Amino acid sequence: MSDQIRQLPVPPTMNQADPDAMSQKILVLGAGELGLPVLRSLAQRAKDIDGVNISVLLRASAVASNLPGKQRDVSEIRELGIEIIVGDLVKSSINELAAIFGQYDTVIGCAGYAAGIETPMKLAQAALQARIPRYFPWQFGVDFDLIGRGSPQDIFDAQLDVRELLRGQHQTEWVIISTGMFMSYLFEPEFGVVDLKANTVHALGSLDTAVTLTTPDDIGVLTAAVVFAQPRIRNEIVYLAGDTVTYGAVADKLEAALGLSFSRSEWSEEYLLGELARDPHNMMRKYRAAFAQGRGVAWDKRGTFNSRRALPVTDVASWINANLISGRSK
Repeated sequence: MSDQIRQLPVPPTMNQADPDAMSQKILVLGAGELGLPVLRSLAQRAKDIDGVNISVLLRASAVASNLPGKQRDVSEIRELGIEIIVGDLVKSSINELAAIFGQYDTVIGCAGYAAGIETPMKLAQAALQARIPRYFPWQFGVDFDLIGRGSPQDIFDAQLDVRELLRGQHQTEWVIISTGMFMSYLFEPEFGVVDLKANTVHALGSLDTAVTLTTPDDIGVLTAAVVFAQPRIRNEIVYLAGDTVTYGAVADKLEAALGLSFSRSEWSEEYLLGELARDPHNMMRKYRAAFAQGRGVAWDKRGTFNSRRALPVTDVASWINANLISGRSK
């Protein structure tokens, strides 16, 4: 089947002319680290709203998997009353995906980058071809507009392509949710910023460089709040933040919580770009260099959606207390 763009009928479930009309037929793409929290929160909110139906698109292999973790996830999804739709974001054509998307008034992309650098554009093209009323692309991350093109992380350019496509049309409303880095990612040993074995913080850029961090659970709750907000949020970038901190402050918070001294070192932008040049396809080095530039990776928490609506979120100190102190005390 050709991927030439063809128009499908608009689903009749949401009146876009009515600012108070809410999403009713919602499809979430993926049920991983972010997808599951989004599904849980959507299902919780949907209990209080008449006529809302939620579905999730999963690969057939995930639904049929014998892995205990996959089985638990599938069971939880079904217990939440969410319908499972079988499909493949990578293998399916744009036309095939559009035929699925066209059955919904809202599609929320939660598949992440694991699906490949080309997939975000493919999904956006399918959403527009299906003429769905509302689309939330996978943009749960940094401020790609402010970072601009030519960043050390080439995935960011692909995300800017998606934004240009969505902004260049007027039939499908879009909502982009900017979350900063997943909070747990900052503490991943592979990322290298926080070395808990050596009690060291390696600052990306400088100790004064800031980063915005949000947990996937909070993103799930806040995404559901954005989906059902009234008047309806449309054609807008919504900023979230669990916390915005400098790398120096991260070291301070680790010391205060764990009662240990943490050494601090700075991985300059020049140093990290040099590291990337020696291994130009290393995804982790791309991220480190991009965050070291300090542009578009942090914003004031006071101006965020969650702060303006007084919605509780997990800050860095709370995350450390919940995830690191118990591990150290065992």
